[in-house]
Amino acid sequence: MKGVVFTGNRTLEIREFADPTPGPRDVILEIKASGMCGSDLHRYRAEFTPGDTSSGFAMGDEPMIAGHEPCGVVAELGSSVSKDECFIGQRVMDHHYEGCGTCKHCKGGWQQMCLDGTTVFGSSGHGAHAKYMRVPVSTLVPLPDSLSFTTGAAISCGTGTAYGALRRLKIQGGETIAIFGQGPVGLSATQLAKAMGARVLALDISNERLELAKYFGADELINSNEQDTISAIKDLTNGEGAHKTLEASSAPSARKAAVQTVRSWGIACFVGERGEVTLDVSPDILRRQVTLVGSWTFSTQGQSECAEFVAENKIDVEKLFTDTWSLDDAKEAYEKFDKQTSGKGVIVPN
Repeated sequence: MKGVVFTGNRTLEIREFADPTPGPRDVILEIKASGMCGSDLHRYRAEFTPGDTSSGFAMGDEPMIAGHEPCGVVAELGSSVSKDECFIGQRVMDHHYEGCGTCKHCKGGWQQMCLDGTTVFGSSGHGAHAKYMRVPVSTLVPLPDSLSFTTGAAISCGTGTAYGALRRLKIQGGETIAIFGQGPVGLSATQLAKAMGARVLALDISNERLELAKYFGADELINSNEQDTISAIKDLTNGEGAHKTLEASSAPSARKAAVQTVRSWGIACFVGERGEVTLDVSPDILRRQVTLVGSWTFSTQGQSECAEFVAENKIDVEKLFTDTWSLDDAKEAYEKFDKQTSGKGVIVPN
């Protein structure tokens, strides 16, 4: 089968792989949709020096298939997987981490926090930018019949991550939330927060993405390159700041502003991966009684709850996808996604 492999320096290759076979407690998924996530760009953009196998890129001993937003149907069961756990043809998403399965985090559905270490599909393990994928049966999350495979792919990381962050923020109807960064995760947060009854202030440096945010229901748009972010948010909140803020861009300036523009007793959440931020602890946090939290994806239960919320509230997650690609078009797909001016892309295997 064909699989997409990131080779560093904004390059990728489509390589041939043997079809996967399941271990006793595994299943094989036939991938119907594989989402493109902003965190994929870290590996896509990363520098690679020929002859260096320490970076884990394709030039190492075992090239890894990219893609960590899997959605499809169960195609094959491992020898120890019972039909009560899943069945051939079942529509499923995948929680894209594999842990030990027995520590307290794994048992709670947080395999990405496994005490013995974690395999991340699409990075340290084969991912979903291919026709088939091997996954542990414990990582399967049923896809509601009313949701499409592309919607399931979004929930498998980007939309699910936004949902998890909003739950960490304990967002309530009538509150104002400022969402920094309107990439796939930020747009999902905008869409979900509106469905939860919040007033959304959407921030980005791209007017194209801000227009997408407006389409997704944002109440106010702020271009951080054209306006003073702190003043703009204060002006829209009677000088107090937002009740909650969510930072999804990873930009240091946005992270700092997310803390500084939440009101006293408010909660700021960081969800964007990597990077740094410098804060003046007393005025920014302590003396305003601000709570700062981090949110890393979601549990298997959280993924299921997100899917149920989307289905029950008839949220059109399909709107996130501005581009659909085949595996053969992966090079063009990531070149466009790398510009970070559009919405979300999805790969549908040939």
